[in-house]
Amino acid sequence: MSPSYDVIVIGLGGMGSAAAHHLSARGARVLGLEKFGPVHDRGSSHGGSRVTRQSYFEDPAYVPLLLRAYELYEELERATGRDIAILSGGVMVGPPESRTVSGALRSATEWDLPHEMLDAKEIRRRFPTLHPYDDEVALFEAKAGLVRPENMVAAHLQLATRQGADLHFEEPVLRWEPYRDGVRVHTAENTYTAGQLVICPGAWAPQLLTDLGVPFTVERQVMYWFQPKGGTEPFRPENHPVYIWEDAAGVQVYGFPAIDGPDLGAKVAFFRKGRVTTPETIDRTVHEDEIRAMADHMSRCIPDLPGTFLKAATCMYSNTPDEHFVLARHPAHPESVTVACGFSGHGFKFVPVVGEILADLALTGATAHPIGLFDPARPLPRLRSSGGTPTAAAPARGARP
Repeated sequence: MSPSYDVIVIGLGGMGSAAAHHLSARGARVLGLEKFGPVHDRGSSHGGSRVTRQSYFEDPAYVPLLLRAYELYEELERATGRDIAILSGGVMVGPPESRTVSGALRSATEWDLPHEMLDAKEIRRRFPTLHPYDDEVALFEAKAGLVRPENMVAAHLQLATRQGADLHFEEPVLRWEPYRDGVRVHTAENTYTAGQLVICPGAWAPQLLTDLGVPFTVERQVMYWFQPKGGTEPFRPENHPVYIWEDAAGVQVYGFPAIDGPDLGAKVAFFRKGRVTTPETIDRTVHEDEIRAMADHMSRCIPDLPGTFLKAATCMYSNTPDEHFVLARHPAHPESVTVACGFSGHGFKFVPVVGEILADLALTGATAHPIGLFDPARPLPRLRSSGGTPTAAAPARGARP
């Protein structure tokens, strides 16, 4: 049996890499175990960009964590020299009563966050690439923008290694179990022991956390890159914001400015409603009907965006029934196991602060951060149906201006 550690971290994607950094920064002897290589594209921590925002439509309870995450973005950039966040500004667009708009306004108001409400005419004037219907509005947040997932994972791994963490890649975990006053973890290569275990399994949560009592659903999602019709200059960050756009039927899309040069275009995707899958059976081929559905939807709100399709990539959402996170001590193993999972497609922006929380929980058993919303023992609604691809757009309501 290999030497014992203070903490073993299972999964070194977004959350696990951050946990390894924060734990090792506090002097813990850390072993990190990852099924794939460093900064891989087989899970949910890839794709070049993720939206970050503080006027959080999902729930105002997330806002304090976001404020801390923004501080940690800056610390991570200073410590590693990597680009982590680009705060280009962002708009939450849709009918005034839509969850995207009304929820964002609720968080902005409750936490006194700087923001502006724009009517359709002002949206078009300020952001000419966007073509809302006359009855759509937007909440504009100057501090919204994007984070770089690959850079963030690489930065946390860099710091963890510098701080003495022992990181093992291409070493899948087979099982774990309580052992004496801690845990024992079996991999394809060895068996390890530690006083504490932190599990950040991503889409593998249904396999590694069968006793957690949370019915996870893993969904296949697709990200698309298009070359705009007139080129990328109007879609540069100084001209074109990040956005989440909800139509009258409740279908949400999100997208980004062109940040990777004229040849890589601009990225867009549907938000949620992907096909149910597993990490082993996910279809990583993006099909022509999916590309057409994305282009058709975007042509109604950003007509110049779907000029030429460039590429697409798949990732996975690991959903809880209420789409809130699971971030807590394991209720069946509260003395030795901490879990972070079920981030439901909106978790990556929280990566640095989740790492901080996981270090708190593993080393002290508690955290000062507000995480009550993420208790796995909370009442959960029934699983929502999620069988189809999000290809059906809302019926047209007249020509866009």
